[in-house]
Amino acid sequence: MSISNLFKHSLYITSLAVGLLLTSCGEYQAILKSHDNELWYQKGMEYYAAQDYDKAANLLGGVLTSYAGTARYDTLITTYANALFELGDFFSAAHYFSDYVKTFPSSSKCEDCQYKAGLCYYMLSPKVELDQTDTQSAIDELLLYINLYPNAKNVDEAERMVKEMEDKLAYKAYLSAKLYFDLGNYMGNNYNSAVITAQNCLRKYPDTIHREELSFLILQAKYIQADRSVLSKQADRFRETIDEYYSFINDYPVSEYKSDADKILAKSEKGLAEAEKLLPPSSDDMDYYRNYGQRQERAKIEINKD
Repeated sequence: MSISNLFKHSLYITSLAVGLLLTSCGEYQAILKSHDNELWYQKGMEYYAAQDYDKAANLLGGVLTSYAGTARYDTLITTYANALFELGDFFSAAHYFSDYVKTFPSSSKCEDCQYKAGLCYYMLSPKVELDQTDTQSAIDELLLYINLYPNAKNVDEAERMVKEMEDKLAYKAYLSAKLYFDLGNYMGNNYNSAVITAQNCLRKYPDTIHREELSFLILQAKYIQADRSVLSKQADRFRETIDEYYSFINDYPVSEYKSDADKILAKSEKGLAEAEKLLPPSSDDMDYYRNYGQRQERAKIEINKD
């Protein structure tokens, strides 16, 4: 074929494509103006089959309420939900997949719809710093899928996504605990808040990949809390820190934090010894308390001599 003929052929193909596009657009606009529910339904299904999901979603979404309660609603709502999914409108798609499961609980399509509802929320799960409502919804929907269909083909993938989402929530909890830790004693005892937040996270997500860093944060917070406590609470808190150290080392004997953990142990043992020397023997010993300040200063002097 000569260059001239090749150019003419290419021009013909381009003109044909443009003509088809214009015809298609004209047809679609005519459908929209018709307000014919039957036509919208039929053409919506045709557009979906042709993978023209935008037009399919517009047409099928426009007749949803008209066909609610009819024999066609079953196919209509799943096709519409899938079109939304293909368009990336995961929030709306999740709503209609979940709605289908509630409306047709005995349908064979429920397995796929339940999975896709969870998948939609998984796709909506944001960065860990943002609100994690969609992440929790993904976990809830996928766990429901796993429980309802334990032998389904997508169970392994659903379990993987649940683990990923739980680790994300655990990391968010770690960041919250770390924020409390970094605040220190600003406007209260934030070290205790750091400990509580981290412990609650470990109870909720015991298998999280962030377990080690959460555990070490608890150890750090307990030590600093003990070190900065009033004398009457120091001994008990140092003992708690020492116990926490051995729990940590037992779980992570080769931890990257072992060197720092060992230093905390040494400081805690020294702090405990000093606190026990300074601690009044009994809260009932009023004579002791009357002269407690002088005794404390003398005891500190003796310790410094050692």
